Amino acid sequence: MHADLVPDDLWERVPPLLSPIPERHHRYSGRLRVPDRRALAGDMYVLRTGVAWRDVPAETVGCSGVTA
Repeated sequence: MHADLVPDDLWERVPPLLSPIPERHHRYSGRLRVPDRRALAGDMYVLRTGVAWRDVPAETVGCSGVTA
């Protein structure tokens, strides 16, 4: 579904606006990063549907509301 939320023409404009991906530290790597397009799809889902962040369906969007 995230392809419907973030069309290709929108996604072409977004990457130049994003900050570079920080380097992961080997010893304290933390949680794996979600791809930027999936995180944007989560944001767009909340904006379009008006649901609470905790109600974002991870199976449909590709990431949880907490991650987005």
